[in-house]
Amino acid sequence: MEISGLFLFTALFLFSSALASDSKNNPADQLVALVNSNRTAHKSSALYDNQGLGCLALQYIKAYEGQCGAVGDMKKPPDSSFTDTFAPNCGVVATSLTPITGRFIGCQTKYVSPDQAFDMLIDNDKSLEILYSKNHTEVGAAVSGTDGGSPYFWCILFSNGKTNSSFLLDGGVAKSVRPGCYSGSNDDCSGAADLKFNGIAGLKMVALAFAVVFGLVL
Repeated sequence: MEISGLFLFTALFLFSSALASDSKNNPADQLVALVNSNRTAHKSSALYDNQGLGCLALQYIKAYEGQCGAVGDMKKPPDSSFTDTFAPNCGVVATSLTPITGRFIGCQTKYVSPDQAFDMLIDNDKSLEILYSKNHTEVGAAVSGTDGGSPYFWCILFSNGKTNSSFLLDGGVAKSVRPGCYSGSNDDCSGAADLKFNGIAGLKMVALAFAVVFGLVL
């Protein structure tokens, strides 16, 4: 029974490790990293990754209600949505909202890597001008599928707020706004199919361990 117990412990450990690795694979955080690396390479300052702003970016995505065509038509939610809808949904204190100085929104029918998403969003001189603007001090990014699947949306919001005084979260914690994930949250989030694969594979591993230990037939 000692060997069986050891096998079960190992399986559970591997499963928990797989889930832990996902928490380090937040594509929204990676998108912010790409923004800052490109800014510093262009001699512009790196931006503060604001969790509250990141949550608002996810709400910005949800406002499109899965309609990729609306992005292509250059439609966008009204600015009043930040105060009336986005901030309350995230738990962001309304009085701490600061002006949005730039925004990118993109949509794909299939999931792409953060660097591919970055290239999709920054694709012309106007977008480069926004990316390198000296008016920005903070950034927040988000990514989400529609009902957990296609199409996939990517969003980056910029602001000129002050660190630790803008987009403050009520109680210091954002409300749960899944599906999707946003930057600055240390959230468990993965690249679409990878998360599903890792989770399913991990569950099968644990099921197999229990089958071996208790002599079950799957």
